[in-house]
Amino acid sequence: MADMLIHMGTLARPHGIKGEICIDWHADSPLLLDAPLWLQAGDEPPRLVRALSCRRHKGRPMLLLEGVTDRTAAEALRGQKILVSRGSLPPPDEDEAYLEDLLGCEVLLPDGRRLGRLDHVEYPADQEIWAIVTEQDQEILFPAQPCFIVGFDLDARTVTIDPPEGLLEIYLGSATE
Repeated sequence: MADMLIHMGTLARPHGIKGEICIDWHADSPLLLDAPLWLQAGDEPPRLVRALSCRRHKGRPMLLLEGVTDRTAAEALRGQKILVSRGSLPPPDEDEAYLEDLLGCEVLLPDGRRLGRLDHVEYPADQEIWAIVTEQDQEILFPAQPCFIVGFDLDARTVTIDPPEGLLEIYLGSATE
């Protein structure tokens, strides 16, 4: 496991009684599910798993893993991260980056002011939300939609965002003036 593992999705709820489990998939292509997969529960070490099948149901990928033969076994996996080796991923386009590469970057506002650091990402209700931590240890939950992301510079380790009107005031009050 020398190659870096990238968080590509999360196991959600079981589907049916034969062990299939729905996935909250964060990648553009479910074809990546054909690559070797690792599962990670919390901070435990990742473990290699074998996918027996993957299909789409109502627009969502569903996975059947070796050794998972019923709903109870699938339910026990709920919330675990699906990881894929970085070497299995295609290189990002010039104007794209893997989210994993943006973690830890300084987050700037369009005028160049530093807002904080991109700490982690959450996916409530299948929405990508960036958790930005300020120097005062305040957490700002930012809706990571393309219309609010100005750009990034991986060499400088910065991401520039233009938050929706009023968002920073909700978290920081008038300190953004």
